[in-house]
Amino acid sequence: MKSSSPGAVAAQLAPVEAGLHARVLDRLGTAICDGELTPGSVLNIDDLVDRYAVSRSVVREVLRVLASIGFIETRRRVGVMIRPSEHWNVFDPQVIRWRLASAGRIVQLRSITELRTAVEPHAAWLAASRVGHDEASDLVGLAAKMWAAGKAGDEERFLQLDIEFHRRILVASGNEMFVRLQDLIAEVLTGRHQHHLMPHHPHEQALQLHAEVAQAIQRRDGERARQAMVQLMEQAFDEMSSIWEQTGETATGGRSG
Repeated sequence: MKSSSPGAVAAQLAPVEAGLHARVLDRLGTAICDGELTPGSVLNIDDLVDRYAVSRSVVREVLRVLASIGFIETRRRVGVMIRPSEHWNVFDPQVIRWRLASAGRIVQLRSITELRTAVEPHAAWLAASRVGHDEASDLVGLAAKMWAAGKAGDEERFLQLDIEFHRRILVASGNEMFVRLQDLIAEVLTGRHQHHLMPHHPHEQALQLHAEVAQAIQRRDGERARQAMVQLMEQAFDEMSSIWEQTGETATGGRSG
């Protein structure tokens, strides 16, 4: 079943309904990810209409999106049921956003960081042999801008540059499947920022490693680009682990103790 993007759904609804749709979708999606609505629970359309004060058409569109990403299914004589997480489309950016907003954000961050560690170093290695001269120069310049924003403590600017840096490496890899991961990575970087899982001032090592990745790609040194990206992924995970320990959160979500 095809996934329905918020933009595609919004185009099918009146402006007011589109806004209501997004609000209800986010609330239900987060509630499912947070375990408020457990697998096997049954959703009643009339109850949802009353609870969120929206029309049946808005509720039906919300349920259609949730079904498209594996969150619910309709069973005869039962109704609309919540499905277990193994059926979810965990690569959908909406799902990632909801999981990062839930008590299970640490598990989500860990799994995505492990995926990034498997993919991005190889993307950097490929980019070193496939990137154009101008694109390589732009990547080095982007790393320099990240350094300046990080040193200045400009978190919003650093986040946007960080997203663009990793996007460009995926694109420069020339691998169409790697490129499709750019929205996923943008969501996790944004989620780290929104949920205060990034330091206010990026560590100098992280800034240096971004620069080393870019410079190695420009020199067409694929092995050094790969190694530097591995170090960058490991450093990011160490940052998150340190923050988790400070907040007392555990790998299964919630707080320890």
